[in-house]
Parts: sequence; C-alpha cells; structure tokens
Amino acid sequence: MEVVKGHHLLVVDDEANLRSMLRAALSYHGFEVSEFRDGREALTAAAREMPDLIILDVMMPDLDGFEVCRRLRADGNQTPILFLTAKDETEDKVRGLTLGGDDYLQKPFSLDELVARVEAILRRAGKPGASSVLNLADLSMDDDAYRVTRAGVEVSLSPTEYSLLRYLLVNQGRVLSKAQILDHVWQYDFNGNGGVVETYIGYLRKKIDTAEPKLIHTIRGVGYTLRLQ
Repeated sequence: MEVVKGHHLLVVDDEANLRSMLRAALSYHGFEVSEFRDGREALTAAAREMPDLIILDVMMPDLDGFEVCRRLRADGNQTPILFLTAKDETEDKVRGLTLGGDDYLQKPFSLDELVARVEAILRRAGKPGASSVLNLADLSMDDDAYRVTRAGVEVSLSPTEYSLLRYLLVNQGRVLSKAQILDHVWQYDFNGNGGVVETYIGYLRKKIDTAEPKLIHTIRGVGYTLRLQ
C-alpha cells in the first residue's frame, strides 16, 4: 500500500472545536496534522516533531502566540509560522511579522483561504509540495491532472465521486463512518441520512472495482474503507 503524504503541520489553538475543524480540513487536503492546545505544548512539539509549518493562534493564555514565536526564533528554529488572530490591528500584524512570523490570518476565515495561505508559505519557504499523485495497488489519482486511472485505464468520475474517492485514498486503510464521509465530502449531514453515501459508494464500485483486487470494502455497522484485502 502506498500513499504520498504531505507536509507536517502543527495547529496550536486553545479552542478545541477550532483545532478539530482545522485538522479535518487540512488532513483532507493531504497534510499531516498534529494539534496542541497551548504555547508550552507547541514549543515542545516544534523541537520534537520538526514540522514544516506552524499554525499559531495569537490570543492564548499563559504563552501567547507572539511569545512562542519569539522563543522559537531565539532558539534558532526557523519553522514557518502562520498567525491566527481575532484582531485586525496593524500594530499586531507588524509585531508578529517583525518577530519572524510568515503570514497573518484574521478570524473568522474560510478554510479555502487557510489552505491557500499554508501552500503559499510552504512555496516561499522552498519546501516543494508533496506529489499530487495518490496510489493504492493499480489505482492512481493525480490531483494536478484531475485524472483517475485503474490498471492504466482512465476512469471518468463526477466531481462528487472524485471527492469521495480522494477522501478514501487519503485515508486508505482507515474505516470511515458515514457521518465522517458526509462531513468531509458533502460538508453537511443530510439530517443524518447516510443513504447518499451508500449510493455514491455504489457508483464508485461500478467504476473502480470492475476487476480484482476489490479495493472498496464495507465494514458492516461501521462504515467504509479503501484497502487491499
């Protein structure tokens, strides 16, 4: 089994719901994400995990984001930092950038903008992007070309089918519940109706699993997974 993983990001924020949301969104886009709730945890994790980028909330108790950045830079740690803040004050922006931050995003923000900022910072930092290709057995998905092949034969997918397959590929080997799939592919819960997931899994099976080995598996009472048996 092969999956091409993306950059490793640290998400540091004292709001658990926001951390969870950011982790889900960034993971969907192929990033590996570790989340932490305060500045002291962030300092320890930055030294231990050597991430490619840190998404750092400014307004945290104890050690705020600015102090975390100052200590990292004082220790010679030049990991790129994207500040998150509820403020829109020029003085704070200047302070953050002067301390060594790389960009500044004001809350509330769209997840698409967050991902775009992260990718831009990584490019500026000279960190080449992960391959756009995801693979499992003879199944291949190339995000740059928006192309899926099975055993070298191109498979035509609708946008929703493509998004569903991508989510399964990024999480290959993991069992995903209908609720998780609804949240990440459709981004709302259809009032708890998972029938749409069953329908689109069926569509994918007819296009992807026309030959052996079968890759899409139902785990009865739990959900679905993409893997080799």
